[in-house]
Amino acid sequence: PIDGHDLSTLVPVLKNVRDNAKGPVLIHAVTRKGKGYAPAENSADKYHGVSKFDVVTGAQAKSKPNAPSYTRVFGQSLVQEAQHDDRIVGITAAMPSGTGIDIFGESFPERTFDVGIAEQHAVTFAAGMATEGMKPFCAIYSTFLQRAYDQVVHDVAIQKLPVRFPIDRAGFVGADGPTHAGSFDTTYLATLPNFVVMAAADEAELKHMVRTAAAYDDGPISFRYPRGEGVGVELPERGEILEIGKGRVVREGSRVAILSFGTRLQESLAAADELDAHGLPTTVADARFAKPLDTALIDRLVPVAQRGKGQSLIAAGSAIFLIACGNLLAGLPPGVWDTL
Repeated sequence: PIDGHDLSTLVPVLKNVRDNAKGPVLIHAVTRKGKGYAPAENSADKYHGVSKFDVVTGAQAKSKPNAPSYTRVFGQSLVQEAQHDDRIVGITAAMPSGTGIDIFGESFPERTFDVGIAEQHAVTFAAGMATEGMKPFCAIYSTFLQRAYDQVVHDVAIQKLPVRFPIDRAGFVGADGPTHAGSFDTTYLATLPNFVVMAAADEAELKHMVRTAAAYDDGPISFRYPRGEGVGVELPERGEILEIGKGRVVREGSRVAILSFGTRLQESLAAADELDAHGLPTTVADARFAKPLDTALIDRLVPVAQRGKGQSLIAAGSAIFLIACGNLLAGLPPGVWDTL
C-alpha cells in the first residue's frame, strides 16, 4: 500500500499505471478520514453531517435534546429484547453508532457483527443466520438498504426468512444531506412477497415494533424511523407485541378522517385541532402497517354507504386524507386506493 496523502508518491504511481499498464491494476492507497484536522481524525464517527462547530476544539454546537433520539430508543429496546432471547443478534454495515447497534454491542459484543461497508453482505449474512434459527436485526439506513435490494429480494423475501430490518434515517435527514434521505423503502419493500412493513409514529411505537419484530418468525419484517430526537411521549417499560396488520384510531371525529403512517402523526393531530376549531370533527388514525394494510381500519374511516353509492367523499361532507412519512406514493396510499 502507498500513502494516499503523499502526492509526491501517489502521482508518480498513477502516471506509471496510466502509461505502462497492460491490463487491470489494483492501487492500494491508504487514507485517513479527517486528515489534517485533529478533532476529525480522532473522532471520525462523529464527523458525519457536521453541524456548526468550534474550529479550535472541534466541539459541535448542538442544542440539548428534548427527547431521546429514535436511534437510541431502538438500540436500548434491542438490548432489552435480547435480555429475554439469546437468539437475537445485531448486524451493521460499518454504521454502529449511526444505527444504534453500538448500544447493543456494549451489552452483547459476542452477538454484534459489523461487516464493514458491505450492505449486500450484511443482508445475506443475516439471511444465513436466520436459516440457523437466529433472530438477526440487520440495521441499515434506508438509502443504503437500496444497495442490497437484490439480496433482500432473493436471499430473504423469496425464501420467507425471518430477517428483521430496522431502517434508520427514514424520510428527510437534515444535516446528513440529500444522498442520505430515505424516501423509497416503504415502496420497494411493500412490493416484495412475504414482507411485513411498519413505520413508527413516535418513540413509544418504535419500542412496540422492536418487540413485535423480535417475536415475529413468519417471514421478513421491517420498521422505519427517522433521524433525530423523538417527540417526547412517555415510554413504556417494555414494548408490546402488536397484532400484525392492525392500525389504531388515535382520535375520534365524524366529518374528516386523517390516516397517518409514520412520524407525521403529530402533524396530523395538530391539523385535527384546526379542523375541529372550524366545525369539522376529525378522526385521526395511525396505520402502523403499510403491509399488510388494515383494510378494516379504512372501512371504519370511510362510510361504507357513501362509498357504495359512488358519491364523492368531499361532496358528501366527509374526507379522508393520507399523510405518509416519505414520498407521496410511499407504498401506503396505493394500498388505500385499492381498498376504496
